[in-house]
Amino acid sequence: MCEGVHVLGDGFGFRLDERLVLPRFVGVADGGSSCCVRGLDVRPYAAVWIEERELTSATRQLYGSLLRHHLVPAFGAVDVADISPQLVRRRRAGKLASGTGPTTVAKAYALLRAILGTAVADQMIRRNPCTIKGAGVVHTPERPTATVQEVYDVADAIQPRYRAFVLMAGFLGLRWGELIGLHRRDIDLDHGAVRVRRSVAELNNGRREIKAPKSAAGKRTVSIPTAIVPGIREHLARYAEPGADGRVFTGPKGASPRRNHFNRLWRKACGDAGAKGLHFHDLRHTGNTLAASTGASTRELMACAGHSTARAALIYQHASAERDRLIADAVSGLVNRGRKKTRTGTEKEDRKPEGHAGDTAD
Repeated sequence: MCEGVHVLGDGFGFRLDERLVLPRFVGVADGGSSCCVRGLDVRPYAAVWIEERELTSATRQLYGSLLRHHLVPAFGAVDVADISPQLVRRRRAGKLASGTGPTTVAKAYALLRAILGTAVADQMIRRNPCTIKGAGVVHTPERPTATVQEVYDVADAIQPRYRAFVLMAGFLGLRWGELIGLHRRDIDLDHGAVRVRRSVAELNNGRREIKAPKSAAGKRTVSIPTAIVPGIREHLARYAEPGADGRVFTGPKGASPRRNHFNRLWRKACGDAGAKGLHFHDLRHTGNTLAASTGASTRELMACAGHSTARAALIYQHASAERDRLIADAVSGLVNRGRKKTRTGTEKEDRKPEGHAGDTAD
């Protein structure tokens, strides 16, 4: 029970001395099969929980921020064994009432629920007090998709060295970090393919980390639409670093693009192109939606987009208004061709549909 409590570094803004914590554990028997451990506040237990997990640097940073700014102020001095469903509901309602965004509150709640779930498994508490149905679900409004013309308009409006960056995001559906992580050897224009093997994560402190893609499925080979091959070829000739290990995308001074600087260029280009409000990640949505509109199966979309679950792929299978109009027009053509032509000036004869023996409940 106590072996997992140890000295923490400064990553969460405080240190935990195990000599001050361990003597406070007191087991309370519960029929001989489990116990409720008292004497440990949420703050140190949550910090140890985060430190012990195998997390990406970005996720560890997110959890540390949620702990520091939300869970510690709300529950930090409360004994783990004293957290009740009523207290969780009250503190959650207080966060929402104070103006904290619902997305942040949902993430903090989900983290607390996971931490206390481990406390249940550790037999520190008998049951998880986080019982609010759906409170940990992040409701993200559906983002728009750009049209093909809008992608080209933004690509033409941005600095030339980022034109291929925009086209590859829009028509290959690659993530920001995957694009930044591309080397020359990853692009095979002769066979029209891009090999995604790594991703570059940019942390809040400005540090960058090269890692594997978001999931095992993220390591993939994506076919390049022939229409954008010339643009990529021109980019490689003018802007990419030389050699097989040369980075494909760099800034004017030779460094990999930074999000904050690129976002300024992006917003200006979107404004100039009449696509104000479009986010860069919307291009990934656009690329995957275009792939779905071709009739690609869910499995094919998963392979192309690097999704590890069908649920993620299905997000992109909604049709854009433009595609929906094309489908409706095609259906209209089928309807017109399938209608029975009647003679001018004569009444249409009554007729039962072929293949049916009278009225049906279809």
